[in-house]
Amino acid sequence: MTGRLVAEPSPVTIDPAAKQGTWDGWGTSLCWWAAVFGDRTDLADAMFTTKTVQVENEQLPGLGLNIVRYNAGASAWRKIGEREMKKSRIIQRHRQMEGFWLDDRSSDPASDSWDWSVDAKQRNMLKLAKERGVTHFELFSNSPMWWMTRNDNPSGGPKPSDDNLSPQQERNFAIYLAAVAREAKDDWGISFTSVSPFNEPVSDWWFADCKQEGCHVSPPQQARVLPLLREQLDKQGLKSLPISASEETYYDHAISTWQSFDAKTRSLIGQVNVHGYQEAKGDRAKLYRLVHQEGGKRLWNSEYGDGDPSGLQMARNLHRDLATLKPTSWSYWQPIDGGGWGLISGDLPRGRLRRVNPKWHVLAHYTRNIPPGSTILTTGEESIVASFQEKRGRLVIVSLNDGDTERERQIDLSRFKGSRLTATGWVTEPQGSSRYQALENVATQGKQVTLRQPKKSVETVVVDGLSG
Repeated sequence: MTGRLVAEPSPVTIDPAAKQGTWDGWGTSLCWWAAVFGDRTDLADAMFTTKTVQVENEQLPGLGLNIVRYNAGASAWRKIGEREMKKSRIIQRHRQMEGFWLDDRSSDPASDSWDWSVDAKQRNMLKLAKERGVTHFELFSNSPMWWMTRNDNPSGGPKPSDDNLSPQQERNFAIYLAAVAREAKDDWGISFTSVSPFNEPVSDWWFADCKQEGCHVSPPQQARVLPLLREQLDKQGLKSLPISASEETYYDHAISTWQSFDAKTRSLIGQVNVHGYQEAKGDRAKLYRLVHQEGGKRLWNSEYGDGDPSGLQMARNLHRDLATLKPTSWSYWQPIDGGGWGLISGDLPRGRLRRVNPKWHVLAHYTRNIPPGSTILTTGEESIVASFQEKRGRLVIVSLNDGDTERERQIDLSRFKGSRLTATGWVTEPQGSSRYQALENVATQGKQVTLRQPKKSVETVVVDGLSG
């Protein structure tokens, strides 16, 4: 390392008693990338195992994701009388996710109004994920089937502020999601662990010529759909399958939607999902308080994405989430996407991979080293994420230095028990050459660990031999 070291004025003390919650895991959505690459076993290995995997010409550390989010599509090309699906002028084919309920003649999933053979690649990646040990499967919807919308367009209404789910189709929408969950359990070998009916529903960018499928659903309409969905899930014998909602884009949207629901409506929601696109803004702490006042509900950041290929912006917002929102899982939207949005940059319309962004290796620090079942510890320092696996005696410290100078930081572990400590670590420098590179040595003295961290980097240290 070169450059000036800036010493922190005081050490960061990590306390095993400062328990923040048990970690459920790390995840990703399968649409849209799996609709293109759903037959690629190398990509399944890279995302859902921790093996070293060759993708194209590059060796990648497997991310070990354990959560996948399967999208129930909204698009179909069968006409209903003179009606046919209206298509946004700018939507790309791989963003038109194929739906199973093709027309409104019959609600019986065994009838020819339904086609369970569509969406083969996304379903295949779902199977590959399960074979590699994924434990959580979430069914989610970007839009109801096209013919359930007011204007036959699954990208949104004429005005982005208008609800586009037809009120007359609210029950059919619930029937659709419940039928997909039942079919998955019976024929795909997939038992969904939650079902999410809305996607960024109060945001005002779902309109007829949008780039993807989407649907504005106001809080009053959400409150009408939720009991219908619960009723249909129960009818399908899925009484233990929780509903997650409302997948709002921003933390502040999630707060206003949650506060609009009465107690009975909130009781229908077993898991609160929010997206992280408000980045540095939004009242994360208030959302955390509101959800935990209800008791027994999970809080997940179920979708985050940004266009920075370095991964530093992603890491910055991930640290903000873990420090203040305190979710028990975190998912990245599109692992393969154009430019800096993907962990791997890809040309999805042509089915090609371009390059691996440093963002892949940055995310690997978290997903490979903080497994499900870990206890997240509150550190009091946003740039330091810590997790503890008490049975293994393992503490994981992930440090973000997004500054312009190298940094030295003292980590005080005096509140842990244990005397023979060993430490290993890795570093990624997106603006340099290090990509999840093993550290030659980690300085420890007694129960103090010294982190010497390059500028603009993410560094992980794993300390073994501790007890709480």
